[in-house]
Amino acid sequence: MSVYKDKNNKWRVVYRYTDWMGSTKQTQKRGFETKREAVAWEKEQMLKLNCSLDMSFEKFSELYFEDLGKRIRESTLATKRSTFNKHLLPYFGQKCMRDILPRDIIAWQNNMLEYRDESTGAPFSPVYLKTVHNQLSALFNHAVKYYGLPKNPAAVVGNMGKAKNGEKQVWTKEEYQKFAEAIMDKPLSFYAFEILYWCGIREGELLALTPADIDLEAGTLNVNKSYQYVNGRGVITPPKTEKSNRTISMPDFLVEELRDLLRSIYGIEPHERIFDFSKSYLHHEMDRGSKAAGVKRIRIHDLRHSHVSLLFSMGFNAVEIGNRVGHESIEITYGYAHMFPSRQAEMASRLSTERKELEENVAKES
Repeated sequence: MSVYKDKNNKWRVVYRYTDWMGSTKQTQKRGFETKREAVAWEKEQMLKLNCSLDMSFEKFSELYFEDLGKRIRESTLATKRSTFNKHLLPYFGQKCMRDILPRDIIAWQNNMLEYRDESTGAPFSPVYLKTVHNQLSALFNHAVKYYGLPKNPAAVVGNMGKAKNGEKQVWTKEEYQKFAEAIMDKPLSFYAFEILYWCGIREGELLALTPADIDLEAGTLNVNKSYQYVNGRGVITPPKTEKSNRTISMPDFLVEELRDLLRSIYGIEPHERIFDFSKSYLHHEMDRGSKAAGVKRIRIHDLRHSHVSLLFSMGFNAVEIGNRVGHESIEITYGYAHMFPSRQAEMASRLSTERKELEENVAKES
């Protein structure tokens, strides 16, 4: 590498490197205010090219994201980058990778645990803390597996937070019906929420739906993609998981509602988005409808929880429900079972009936 001062009185670094195919390449970086900055950047780049763990956490994170490349969804990569920018780079960014010790992880965890929102005074949720720690640990695992880091300091310390928040909120059928009636003045909003509640699909899956995905004769909805807002633009991505690719049978009333919807959208093409609005619009409509209906405000995703809980209350088993909503494992589906209002009274009544029938049968035999 070489450091030069250009005609604009700025410093630049020109360097050659060998790519993965063995070809020699040349590139450069311009715009440094001082030679010290240029030399420091040159040193970091050499460490990165040589995959040396003497590089900074920030530089290694760049290498980490390059390695992930096309292996994960664009929206997932964007979420990872956001987490790093907010919570990891400000603390670990300039630290040398091989010098980050368990005590540094503990100090960072304490910093995260002590955080309070300026306006509300609320801390980070336990689930969020665990999620951020998992991102940090994943980077160190990558360094251990592929770059020779002796051990993962985040794993040595252990996680913080917990895997699940408290009780998820759901709507009963009655609560949803009140909400649905309150938003009927906007047909597109009404039909969107009808699909969310009665089919249990994800928000991104709803926003990606096209007329080609709806088979009115068979009464089915084909889920095969998702709509995400990534880096300031809307993109169509594959569904969240492999099992998210699924065909959902719709109740008859919903088939007729969607027939009316498609008739009402003039000139829509088979592969155009039906619900051509943003997630923020849905959240605004959730606010408006909840207030007008006088029901508790839940998250958009809680409509999916409500659908799963409703199916449990109707007697469907976890395998059947998991296949319908696209859960990757049956354990995820079982995690919803507790959310519907208790059926303890019904259980006790049916047990009483069983006992009474047993006593009557015994009496007849004697």
